[in-house]
Amino acid sequence: MKFTIKKDLMMGALIKVSKAISTKNLIPVLSGIKMELNKKRLLLTASDNDITIQVEIPKDKDEDFSIEKEGSIIVQGKYILDIVRKLPSEFINIEVIDGFKIRIYTENSEFNLNGIVESEFPNITLEESKDKIEITTDDLKQIVLQTAFASSNEETKPILTGINFNFVGNVLECNSTDSYRLARKIVKLNKELGENFNIVIPSHNLEELFKILDDDNETIEIHIFNNKVLFKHNTLKFQSRIINGTYPNTTNLLPKDYFFSINVKLDQFYSVIDRASILMSDKEKNIVTLETEGDELYIRSQAAEIGKVEEKMKINNNSGKNIKISFSAKYMMEALKAFSTKSVEINFVGEVKPIIIKSSDDESLTQLVLPIRTY
Repeated sequence: MKFTIKKDLMMGALIKVSKAISTKNLIPVLSGIKMELNKKRLLLTASDNDITIQVEIPKDKDEDFSIEKEGSIIVQGKYILDIVRKLPSEFINIEVIDGFKIRIYTENSEFNLNGIVESEFPNITLEESKDKIEITTDDLKQIVLQTAFASSNEETKPILTGINFNFVGNVLECNSTDSYRLARKIVKLNKELGENFNIVIPSHNLEELFKILDDDNETIEIHIFNNKVLFKHNTLKFQSRIINGTYPNTTNLLPKDYFFSINVKLDQFYSVIDRASILMSDKEKNIVTLETEGDELYIRSQAAEIGKVEEKMKINNNSGKNIKISFSAKYMMEALKAFSTKSVEINFVGEVKPIIIKSSDDESLTQLVLPIRTY
């Protein structure tokens, strides 16, 4: 294998596939990147057995990428990434020597790395299904941004560590919960699906995909199988395992009727809760209390050994009703950050019932935060 390639082109592909390099796995080959070169393209593949990422660099322009000899090798991912990043030249040369060593060089620099035995690399199949699903990269990014934070970090409930993707007809409903809050995003698909799918994808894996997707708002294909899901976008393929199990029915958590609702400016409400939580510590769960008195809303908190705080803001409360309810400031702030609108609607069902956050400007998104009993 021998080729010359523009540094920026190689670096962009290496950054993407390196997200799948294992940092904790004891199997050395999973810290490597497989490079496969033929006359038409260079394929870079990495896998940690949880996710697999493959990037293709097609030979479109001779001035950016020239191929002298075909071949393949597995190279230690961390080192080739650092080497390519720090080389000052516009173009770099890569050559395999004796079938097991890789030489990376420019006019003034040369690095020689030992390769990894190819037979030890996992047998990866990045197959595509006949019934592909198409959404935009913007929609997928919004799903991850607005729901992933609400998933659980507790491996004792593995099904809750993922985002539930439920495809029915031409609607995709995504849910994420850790039992204390819920994030729901609904996306309309361009066409009716021939088959319904209900899968759970690890949130961490989707966050890694989020980081490497281009900002082009183009179509991304989703290919679903029994135990894995493949995302295909331009020259990128990203495959993740699917979490086995049945996701809880979260629809029952969302009430249809509310005790009363208030509209608040998002930035103002967020800032009030943020300031009220300054005195809180993790030990006290960041608990704040919200209380309405006519057209005034109070956010209060106290820490026994530190002090207490009270924040007040004006609201339009024409219902004649009031409420007093406590909740986690951290969970409420994370729910509010998921919205990109100027105002949100805070819906109350009761003092010990879920708080529902919505926006009239974005009906596709719903956030739920459970109250905390303080008595």
